[in-house]
Amino acid sequence: MTPFHLHLPATSANLGPAFDAAALALDLSLRVRADKAREYTIAASGCDRDICGRLENHLILTTYQDVLRAEGRPAPPLALRIQNEFPIGRGCGSSAAARLAGIALAVHFGRLRWTSARIIGEASRREHHSDNAAACWKGGVTVSRMSESGDAQVAQFMPKGKWPLLLAIPAESLPTEVARGVLPAHYPRKDAVANIQNSLLLLAALFQGDSRLAASVLEDRIHEPYRAGMCPLLPALREFPGGRGVLGAVLSGAGPSVLMFLDAKVSPEKTKARVGKYLEERGMRPELVLTSIARRGAEAGFFRN
Repeated sequence: MTPFHLHLPATSANLGPAFDAAALALDLSLRVRADKAREYTIAASGCDRDICGRLENHLILTTYQDVLRAEGRPAPPLALRIQNEFPIGRGCGSSAAARLAGIALAVHFGRLRWTSARIIGEASRREHHSDNAAACWKGGVTVSRMSESGDAQVAQFMPKGKWPLLLAIPAESLPTEVARGVLPAHYPRKDAVANIQNSLLLLAALFQGDSRLAASVLEDRIHEPYRAGMCPLLPALREFPGGRGVLGAVLSGAGPSVLMFLDAKVSPEKTKARVGKYLEERGMRPELVLTSIARRGAEAGFFRN
């Protein structure tokens, strides 16, 4: 069997008010090559290579084995080569990408006839939400939910115009379970309504290429107010002076990284430098990464294997 290749983009979920519903794919990737082998091996490079290269409890391999075991199929040992461009546990969809990689390996080497909806659904079930998995598999901007059948229902589109992005990534990680643990069980009606309005307007702004509208509807009342204390970059960047190249800042997923929507009329490099200086003056030195919305998700390459 020829080597299997997979290219999975990083993702940023929630996008402020679209909590557990919307996400976008980023031009940062996890690349996986797999060959059948006599025993399991991993050669990893790039970001967090020590974690990516550790055989014990490796999320890609445990997912691969679990899926094939559930389907009553053998799991032949694999030799993996992994090149990773985005950090683990910092709000860039690393667990969704790893789970999708494991599921894709199982479908390929187990010769399972799974649809994309089932692949996303399986990853979403394991993630307990569908937003990152949908964006990673499909690319672009996605809105998704789990159906009663267990498959995922996904709408995907590419925003109109240019949407430069800047990620601020702190050194420390934040487990999603911890970030979810601070959220209340109930919300005031006015907060729920505000989020519905803002999320729908945000999607319309992206679809229409209206950056001014997008900048005005990034406010969230469902998760960010409760997580801000664990994600100090967010309140700091919310105070970044207006008119200096940043349209708005939101938590990337559950944090602690922050995703900034940039003004396409201002040089992204200049905005990055301004943001870096601003944060440094406040004693913060996160990694700043310029990126954009990835047009293609893992699905495109999967069906070419």
